Amino acid sequence: MLRNLGALGLVGIVLLLAGIALIAYANLLVAAGLALVLAGLGLVVKSLVSGLLQNFGMF
Repeated sequence: MLRNLGALGLVGIVLLLAGIALIAYANLLVAAGLALVLAGLGLVVKSLVSGLLQNFGMF
């Protein structure tokens, strides 16, 4: 999976994790909620992209 992201995707993941770690340093409960929201958003985007690709017959 990491091979498909490319350099920019890896930098994005590192920044995402660093941001959650910074928030966790200040407040652990808020960081946990933010991590859940981001995980849910990622699943929604993956589902939308998969559905779009299926409509075009590519997946």
